[in-house]
Parts: sequence; structure tokens; C-alpha cells
Amino acid sequence: MRAQLIEEGYEVVATDDWTTVKSYVQLLLKPRLVIVDLQGLPGAQEVLDDLHQTMKPGRVLVLTGLGASTPAEIQRRGFQTMARPITVGDIVEKATALVRRR
Repeated sequence: MRAQLIEEGYEVVATDDWTTVKSYVQLLLKPRLVIVDLQGLPGAQEVLDDLHQTMKPGRVLVLTGLGASTPAEIQRRGFQTMARPITVGDIVEKATALVRRR
């Protein structure tokens, strides 16, 4: 997904470390979009709670995973969601649409 987003012309920071993400979203120049993959993410609820407090929910795209919150639960928080099964192309298309809306 990172490679495809870069190919589309986006600056991308990819990490599996929530502390790193927190440092980016707390900056004055927030990212235009944060993509969170809940599949196997430890502390997913804490991550979503933190993002809800630091980012505009419409600037967060959440990829749901087995055993994670349902898309409806996530959407009630105002986040954008995509449910599996999805392709990298689907994610890039949705991310592009969300970034262009801003």
C-alpha cells in the first residue's frame, strides 16, 4: 500500500508503532490523512480514542479486521472505514478521494 501511495504522488510515513504515529498527529501540521489497519492491532480501541482526540475524524481511514470494531461502530465516531476483503487499489482510490475532498 505504501509503495502504491508513493507512486500516486503522496508523501507517506508508514509504521507499525503507535508512538510514532502519535508524534505525527500531534504536530501543528497534521497529516492530510491517517490510515489505520485494525487487523491484529494491539490496543485498537486506545488508538481510535487517541485519533478521535487529535485528528478530525474525516481525515482518518480505518481498515477493519476480524475481531475488531464493526464498520458501523467506527463510522459512528465519524471515521471513514473500509471492510475486508479489500485490495490495495481500493484503499488508494478511497485515500485519494478523501484527500481531494479536503
